[in-house]
Amino acid sequence: MFCDKMLRLQALYRTATLLALVTIWYNLFEGGISVWFGAGDETISLFGFGLDSFVEVISGVGIWHMVRRLSTGDPADRDPFERRALRITGGAFFLLAAGLMVTAVLSIKEGHHPETTKWGIIVSLVSIAAMWLLIRCKVKVGKELDSPAILADAACTRTCLQLSVALLVASAGYALTGIGWLDAAGTLAIALLSIREGREAFGKARVLACGCSCSCGTAEQGAVATTNHNAEE
Repeated sequence: MFCDKMLRLQALYRTATLLALVTIWYNLFEGGISVWFGAGDETISLFGFGLDSFVEVISGVGIWHMVRRLSTGDPADRDPFERRALRITGGAFFLLAAGLMVTAVLSIKEGHHPETTKWGIIVSLVSIAAMWLLIRCKVKVGKELDSPAILADAACTRTCLQLSVALLVASAGYALTGIGWLDAAGTLAIALLSIREGREAFGKARVLACGCSCSCGTAEQGAVATTNHNAEE
């Protein structure tokens, strides 16, 4: 019985590790495609979405490192590497948000129109499907392992889903109406979500650096509850 349980735990942690790696490689691929076509089609929302995906890679590396530690029986609290990854992620999100806001404002002021938002629609639809599947898988593994950390990661993936929806609305809106500022509006939405992600990353790094396990637990429980609610829907 004990051996069966250990084998099951090992299998679950292998799945969690695989999900973390899939998240990293998917964001790298998605970021490259989005930046390439965003720059080529002068679609700032798609370009910004791609940069956001690259920032997510930094966070993903921290999650992958954490899952590997958990699988060896290390404590759930993040180590210095993960806290540093959180701080770098938070700073990158704030810098990205500032750049996107300035770009969006200039785009509206100059009446900029993208050449096409076709790729924005395609990328966002693929991303929505991929993020939804990742959320479901991470929630399932997190529940079976009773791991707030993995469930909190699923909550972070939910933000990526929201970014994809923002890109889809902006891209489809422009394709249907030809209204140029919709691309800029989508960029502003991505910037605001990036600010939220940056604040969350810095908040987690601060709490964990101080060893405030109670506050950390409360934050993770909130993220877990949100993820579970959305997954059940």
